[in-house]
Amino acid sequence: MNQILVFPILFPLLSAITMLFFRRSVAIQRIISILSSFLLLAAAGWLLAAVISGGMLTVQVGGWRAPFGITLAADLLSAVMVAASALIGLTTVLYSLATIDRERERFFYYPLLQFLMMGINGAFLTGDVFNLYVWFEVMLISSFVLLVLGGTPVQLEGAIKYVTINLLSSSVFLAAAGILYGMAGTLNMADLARITPHLPQQNLLTVVSVLFMITFGVKAAVFPLFFWLPASYHTPPVAVSAIFAGLLTKVGVYALIRFFTTIFSHEAVFIDEVLLAASALTMLSGVLGAAAQYDFRRLLSFHIISQIGYMIFGLALHSPLAIAGALFYIVHNIIAKTNLFYISGIVERITGTYDLKKAGGVYAGHPVIGMLFLIPALALAGIPPLSGFWAKFVIIKAGFQAGEYAVTGIALLVGLLTLFSMMKIWNEAFLKDLPQPQVEGNRYETMGFGRRLLFFSPVVVLGLVTVLLGVFFEPVFRLAETAAAQLLDTQAYITPVLGRVK
Repeated sequence: MNQILVFPILFPLLSAITMLFFRRSVAIQRIISILSSFLLLAAAGWLLAAVISGGMLTVQVGGWRAPFGITLAADLLSAVMVAASALIGLTTVLYSLATIDRERERFFYYPLLQFLMMGINGAFLTGDVFNLYVWFEVMLISSFVLLVLGGTPVQLEGAIKYVTINLLSSSVFLAAAGILYGMAGTLNMADLARITPHLPQQNLLTVVSVLFMITFGVKAAVFPLFFWLPASYHTPPVAVSAIFAGLLTKVGVYALIRFFTTIFSHEAVFIDEVLLAASALTMLSGVLGAAAQYDFRRLLSFHIISQIGYMIFGLALHSPLAIAGALFYIVHNIIAKTNLFYISGIVERITGTYDLKKAGGVYAGHPVIGMLFLIPALALAGIPPLSGFWAKFVIIKAGFQAGEYAVTGIALLVGLLTLFSMMKIWNEAFLKDLPQPQVEGNRYETMGFGRRLLFFSPVVVLGLVTVLLGVFFEPVFRLAETAAAQLLDTQAYITPVLGRVK
């Protein structure tokens, strides 16, 4: 059963390599990518069911006993994140079939997408700090090429900012990992969780923990390290923007949660104070930036930042309820945010623009699209009974319980401003009349039935998941509570990996 841990990494890798042999046949690449994505979703579902029923799974690659070999480990958090990423990977492939131009497809778009999924799943499943660095680099290389694929000036400008900042954060990551290895003699996460509380140089360990916080803060786009994100995420094709928005920053949040509940749990007081201030500033700066935008995707990009603030707030509170709320919030946001980017692509097809001032008339001509937009938009704003309401409710409740009234008040205010931004999109793109006819005509109307089905199916599926997460909140939140309890009990992570107690 433990061997299923390898499948979420192996399937994207093998499919990407296979597609490289069919460079001249885009049709075969499409078929392989679809099959791989369905297999990945099935493997992720199998992994999640196995972890729920049997507990944490581990694999020691090559048969080397931990902590000397490479460890793959899946607790409930890892399994849920892999399942969410597999769903987003599949919907993005389907959406890409309807939207990505043939020129990009010819230049290895689908293999790059699979390499990106391999890196994301590897980051969620690794049990080793250095291998987390390796998976981050796999993600960075794949995402950078996807970002520049097409070679337009605006893409290149955004990509330079993206890759420069992320390379700097990777350098900090590598330096921190080297110092940590010099202190502890290991980079196995379970072994570090066992050793770090007893290391003599605790002041130096605090410095290392701050370096990791900076590294993952850049990846997660936490204040003040977020400015690269709204400068780049709106530049590639919308399918690429969507998968970036849904998954890449969440890998950074995942790493923050994993490190500061498992490896540096004894540093909680100092780190939590820093993260608490960062969460408030992240929420505010993101939502205020969004309120000032009129480009559909730039507005959504700033909202990625503000929503990350809620997740960091849950981590900073460091209570079981807050951690569970943060985990539920991550899953909700992955689904809703990706869906909103998909819908922005549909709106652009109909109106010919992402500029909300120039868009309009979508609801009058396509009321179903308007309803599909309202589901993730209202969920993001926290309107009941959708998933975002419960995610915000739990975190705000945890904030009041912890006595953090100022930051909790900011979280409530940000929720109102998020609703304002979503209603701005609704009024500008959907309700008002189209200011002027499109020069090239309505590109949506020229799409055949098959392409429209591929265009809409991801939006419908993710909208349904958003509704189900809200309607069936209680059983889903029980899973989040179980995952939070595992995170806060370091021995629950140490024993399955090392096979011994502290």
